[in-house]
Amino acid sequence: MPADLSGTWNLLSSDNFEGYMLALGIDFATRKIAKLLKPQKVIEQNGDSFTIHTYSSLRNYLVKFKVGEEFEEDNKGLDNRKCMSLVTWENDKLTCVQKGEKKNRGWSHWIEGGQLHL
Repeated sequence: MPADLSGTWNLLSSDNFEGYMLALGIDFATRKIAKLLKPQKVIEQNGDSFTIHTYSSLRNYLVKFKVGEEFEEDNKGLDNRKCMSLVTWENDKLTCVQKGEKKNRGWSHWIEGGQLHL
């Protein structure tokens, strides 16, 4: 059985976040504002169905998906693109591969030491 990622998670650190955003092509002003944010992530997991809310003082983001089923993801307000996303389990790591106009995009979530990593 894969890991249970359910819970409310608060940002503790964001190592190399500036470099990550720069690689994504996020504009200067948005990068400077985003570095100041301390988002909260609320994950609701029911088997392989997920609802992930990300809350911050700048904007909120919601994504719903089922592991193994491709879905359209709208990243408006993040890096402002739409893509087709497919989330799978890699052992206890939830991994998303995004296909769209920008190559090599995606994310992973996993729990280590009682903390959620992204």
